[in-house]
Amino acid sequence: MNLPNKLTIFRVILIPFFVVFMLTDLGGDASKWIALSIFCIASFTDYLDGHIARKEGLVTDFGKFMDPLADKLLVCSALICFVGTGKLQAWIVIVIIAREFIISGFRLIASDKGVVIAAGIYGKIKTVTQMIMIILLIIDMDNSLFRIITQIFIYVALIMTIVSLLDYILKNKDIMKEQK
Repeated sequence: MNLPNKLTIFRVILIPFFVVFMLTDLGGDASKWIALSIFCIASFTDYLDGHIARKEGLVTDFGKFMDPLADKLLVCSALICFVGTGKLQAWIVIVIIAREFIISGFRLIASDKGVVIAAGIYGKIKTVTQMIMIILLIIDMDNSLFRIITQIFIYVALIMTIVSLLDYILKNKDIMKEQK
């Protein structure tokens, strides 16, 4: 197993630890900071594994499948934790997770047809805004300016989620056409 795939597996292994520290006081007053550290490390491995795989020619079928799955598991776990702690409304999480299911469905259909669909610029912006939103929600500073910035990022991430979904569907609508 190559290094990028090991980093992807490491990211998946970090998720339960992240959730434990998000939802418990196991680390006492440091729990949110431990959760934040785990999330940032996991997010960095996402960048790192892709960078290494492309640079070193280590792209594998396992990586193509597991890397996006690991990302979805990390982000969805965080979002579900925020619903559980009352930091995020359920409808926002439903929209974000629904987008991921729709895109995964598109990719599955494309894969069956031998087509690989690369992530677009809006999808990359969506990912960055979601990561920033999650970091801000974990930090949860009791400051009115910080709360306004956090709310802005929640809605920017939501808008980018919808924009990236529409862009993805429009650019790949031919994938859904039945072949005779």
